[in-house]
Order: sequence, then structure tokens, then C-alpha cells
Amino acid sequence: MTVRPASGTDIDTVAELWVQLAAEQRAHGSHLLAAENHSQARDLIGQYVHADGVAVTTQAGRTVGFVMFHTETGFYETDRTRGVIDNLYVAPGFRGDGRGSALLTHAERELRSRGADALAIEALADNAAARRLYERRGYAPHRVTFEQSVENDTHSKDDP
Repeated sequence: MTVRPASGTDIDTVAELWVQLAAEQRAHGSHLLAAENHSQARDLIGQYVHADGVAVTTQAGRTVGFVMFHTETGFYETDRTRGVIDNLYVAPGFRGDGRGSALLTHAERELRSRGADALAIEALADNAAARRLYERRGYAPHRVTFEQSVENDTHSKDDP
């Protein structure tokens, strides 16, 4: 198993893996459309590769997983430098042998070297496997997002 920084030649393959990730996440409640966002994802992946924010894992020369990450910058001043792991994915058939952990370790190490003193990663609430991995690695819930379908919105019907 190899984990290495992605290069420009990896962009198309990582974009295809991103589509697989987005498609799989639909089963966990994601609203993101996979194939319909391929072009936008490819463009974003290219930006991340240019900023040294993508690593890949390979098996016999074939890219089978990736991680995307960045150091958060924004409009507001904060008391922490937050490193964000945006996407972590290993293709089915290559899971269970530590690739996800190796990708996560790579991203964590890179983010720390860039000054991050807090690390964040998201998982859909229904994705128990991802949540277990992150919890085993010491991540704990920090922010909770609540969602409601407008079809189930009982309060607005009663409001004047």
C-alpha cells in the first residue's frame, strides 16, 4: 500500500473516485448528485492538487482512494488554526486494510505541518462506518447539523 501526494496526472482518476464517493453517500442521506457534479468536482480537485491538498493511495499502480484537505481561512479571526479533511474515500474491495487510516494520517500530518492546531472532518449521521473510524482516531462531535424536509415542517403550517 502506498500513500503519496497527488499530482496533476491524478486529477481525472480522483474525480472518478469522488463521483463514486458522492454516489455511495446518497445511501446515507446526502443530497449531492454524483455524476451531475463530476465537472465541478474535477475543477475543485485540480485546485486542491495545486495547493498540495490531495493524497492518493495506490495498489499495483492503480489509484484506489484519496483524501482532500485544507487549512481553514475565513472572514473571522479565530483562536485556533483549523485543518479540515474534506473528503476521504477508499474504493470498495480495497477497504479494511488500513488505507483509510493511512490517508487520514497523511492529511493530519500535513495539516499539522501547516500550523493546524485543531482538526475537523465530517461524516453523514447515518454513515456509521465513517463515524467509527473517526471516533477511533480521537475525533468527537463538535457541531451538529439538523435538517428537516419542508414537507414535514409542522410549525410553519400553524404559524399566523
